[in-house]
Amino acid sequence: MSDSQDMQLSKLDDWLTNAASKGAIAIVAHKNGDMDTIGSAISLAASRPEAMACGVHICKLARRLLEKLDAPFLHLDAQSPRWPKKLAGIVVVDSAAEDQTGLELPRDVPRCIIDHHSTSNWSLEDGDIQLLWPVSATTQIIHQYLSKHKQDVLTNKVRRLLLAGLIADTGRFRHADASSFESASQILGDGIIDYADFIEEFEEDILTRSDKGAISKSLGRSDGIDAGPWWLLKSSAGTQESVVCRALMSAGADVAICMRRREGISRLTARASRGAVLAGVHVGNILSTLASTHGGEGGGHDGAAGWSCTLDLMAIESAFIHALAGVERK
Repeated sequence: MSDSQDMQLSKLDDWLTNAASKGAIAIVAHKNGDMDTIGSAISLAASRPEAMACGVHICKLARRLLEKLDAPFLHLDAQSPRWPKKLAGIVVVDSAAEDQTGLELPRDVPRCIIDHHSTSNWSLEDGDIQLLWPVSATTQIIHQYLSKHKQDVLTNKVRRLLLAGLIADTGRFRHADASSFESASQILGDGIIDYADFIEEFEEDILTRSDKGAISKSLGRSDGIDAGPWWLLKSSAGTQESVVCRALMSAGADVAICMRRREGISRLTARASRGAVLAGVHVGNILSTLASTHGGEGGGHDGAAGWSCTLDLMAIESAFIHALAGVERK
């Protein structure tokens, strides 16, 4: 950790202490409710009784872990969220812009943005702060803060949430760097968590018979093409797009995409192999650019990202293939 990051953590602690002295703090998660954003929100909220983790959605994996750990999380209605009457601070974790929260945040409340994405579209005002670190997961930032300022909060429950977020955002460490493994080692502590048991529990996909049937049909529809120098496997599905993408990656794809359309909105989920990432592919940047050009919301990490918009499936598929084909192999 650099001196600059150390100073940012001290500034974060001062900001949280000041907000807590005046009222409640809302720790807001990304609207996708993935494991990194949920784990970050709940772990940070555990540092102060005035704080509560909240958001509009929790993914299946996060929901399953939260139920096992009995971890508190407040669901907010996207149309009419019920904020505390005395709201003194809003912390947004793992979101590069306000629209990624799925909420319209109160304008007269100081904000703290904690994120690990390479881009940020937040407009900060007096009293606002931002921590934007070049790490693999937001839970790494939260862990560093708790280690430095709130060590007593690093219970087995909190460590499991932090580790789950890190594992999820690195694609089971397929897209990890040195800092990711260092963070994982620190979070595990001195045998506090049995890593083998945790991984077995983490990777247990609870799929219904309907899910399994849908995944099987999706794989049967898969097709492979050369998109420039990249071997792309693609399919469509009504559910479990991430699972389908993982299966396509296991079949040898450089890049895999799975698409769905629901209630007038198309969604493209993309994954890239570690080899493709090292050779120049960044699906997060590709989908962010496509969203800027064609509309909707898109972005993510180098090896995992998504794009939602109103275009039909053929249009988003064509746009992605064209963009991917333009990426030169290093």
